[in-house]
Amino acid sequence: MKAEKTKLDGCFIIHDTVFHDSRGYFFESFNRQKFADQTGWDVSFVQDNQSFSSKGVLRGLHFQKGDAAQAKLVRALTGKVLDVAVDIRKDSPTYGEHVAVELTAENGKQLFIPRGFAHGFVVLSETATFFYKCDNYYNKAAEGGLIYNDADINIDWQLSSDLFELSEKDLLLPTLKSLE
Repeated sequence: MKAEKTKLDGCFIIHDTVFHDSRGYFFESFNRQKFADQTGWDVSFVQDNQSFSSKGVLRGLHFQKGDAAQAKLVRALTGKVLDVAVDIRKDSPTYGEHVAVELTAENGKQLFIPRGFAHGFVVLSETATFFYKCDNYYNKAAEGGLIYNDADINIDWQLSSDLFELSEKDLLLPTLKSLE
């Protein structure tokens, strides 16, 4: 495992060592001690989530507020997604900035997103299975979000917006400025 820092403090791209042979492959997708050694974050995950979506499905940008905030470790089990983390920590020098990483079954990359970030992804392949570990339980009362096309955040989702499929709820999310 190798953790690559991003421009956002606390966000890391995780590169795993994959062992291939005639039977297929094997890799350790998470090891708490190695993760802490590489990132400086000692995280205890308590909930795993998985979704299956088709091309153009955009989920996000979501976060949990207050004591319900969640750190996430995300990856694509099948297909290809563009995964995005937005820094919404008001005291951060990178407040309002984002990182975008292509996660595929083939590249095996994972993205670690600490608490204090909004998160979303769009499916770039025909279908994708997306998996994420969370360090806190989901709490409906603590839901928050940002609109995917906030001009101040300016995310290049790598697809034409006419291909996007969003939930009704995600289409009504506020801008970052309106959260301030």
